[in-house]
Amino acid sequence: MLGDDRGSVAAELAVALPAALVAVAFGIGALAAAATQVSLQDAAADAARLLGRGESAARAAGSVADAVRGASSASRTEGDLVCVTASLDMRIGRLITVPLSASSCALAGGL
Repeated sequence: MLGDDRGSVAAELAVALPAALVAVAFGIGALAAAATQVSLQDAAADAARLLGRGESAARAAGSVADAVRGASSASRTEGDLVCVTASLDMRIGRLITVPLSASSCALAGGL
């Protein structure tokens, strides 16, 4: 019969489902990146406090690497402050890489 709509729902679902799955995957990747960013910020703050208390740069870098797997850190002194920048190139899926970075400072010589 001409104009029969049977099967159109299945066809529409077959077209829309991959797009919906991609949107969900991007959402999950964005949430993972946000969680990793928070972890990087915490790791940078911890490392800055360690350096501020007089711990070694290797110990501070190790604390960043332990907190966020694959992260690297760099430290610098700015006046009375010691600052740490933690960074990571996070992969979302196989195609997308998101650069993440967080910095924190602590008073040098503080307890």
